[in-house]
Amino acid sequence: MTKNNHTKWIKEWTRDLGFDYCGIAKAQRLDEDARRLEQWLNKGMHGSMHYMEKHFDLRIDPCKLVPGAKSVITLLLNYFPGREHLPAAAPRVAKYAYGQDYHEVIRSKLNELLRQMREGIGEIEGRGFVDSAPVLERSWAVRSGLGWVGKNGNLLHKQAGSFFFIATLIVDLELDYDVPFAGDYCGSCRKCIDACPTDAISTEKVVDGSRCISYFTIELKDLLIPDAMKGKFQDWLFGCDTCQDVCPWNRFSKPSTETAFSPIPAILHFRTAEWEELTEESFKEIFRHSALKRARYAGIRRNLQFIAPPPGD
Repeated sequence: MTKNNHTKWIKEWTRDLGFDYCGIAKAQRLDEDARRLEQWLNKGMHGSMHYMEKHFDLRIDPCKLVPGAKSVITLLLNYFPGREHLPAAAPRVAKYAYGQDYHEVIRSKLNELLRQMREGIGEIEGRGFVDSAPVLERSWAVRSGLGWVGKNGNLLHKQAGSFFFIATLIVDLELDYDVPFAGDYCGSCRKCIDACPTDAISTEKVVDGSRCISYFTIELKDLLIPDAMKGKFQDWLFGCDTCQDVCPWNRFSKPSTETAFSPIPAILHFRTAEWEELTEESFKEIFRHSALKRARYAGIRRNLQFIAPPPGD
């Protein structure tokens, strides 16, 4: 068996599992990315996300995660729900959280892919990751030829935009490697910079995570959101899609065919009153398989109160 055969099989298996794109890069230290990450952390742009400071050596070296690692397989899975019609002035949820929790959906697919690889190729050591371990997914996506990182910090694919989940599978199997993506096709466009409600995106192509609406509505565990952010959330209850919604490259986005990402009816139809009347028991039942669990009921209540208009409006 040859590297070429193995590579072809793996890419066929990923398509069969529903992944939209697959790229493969040689496993090696990410020294340049390490320097950028260190600078970002030193500026405190991770806010209270202290977990990002941990396991720095694991983030930059795949061999620390999988001993003897040879290849990093990067997979993209489309979650774009199509042009949804939401109630006017209703609290908004980021599109990635419309359906089932992507961690559960993708982890199952990665486990199946690794099983197929072992069955079809032989004994392979590997680990799959989906936004749950110290892996620089976007850096590996670029090295795998899948796109470039835009000014808004998202991976952009020339034919499909940015509404994708990124998954990573690190294996100790040598494969044929894709050509790294070269170039930056954002050009002079600054739509995401100008549209960001909290000015979290700089002209230097750096996103201040501690100012992002997604940070405040999901990652921040404090009981209160800073008053300085009042009036800037544009009805975002969980996450934010503003920088993606205005990105010209997302005109190429097509609705996902992954049934697990079909929107939970409540997310599309709940108005403010329904969210306010939601009990903790109902929240746990309706969103038991949703990414909204990350904010917890108390977080959703906090966010809802924060975006509520002042009395008399």
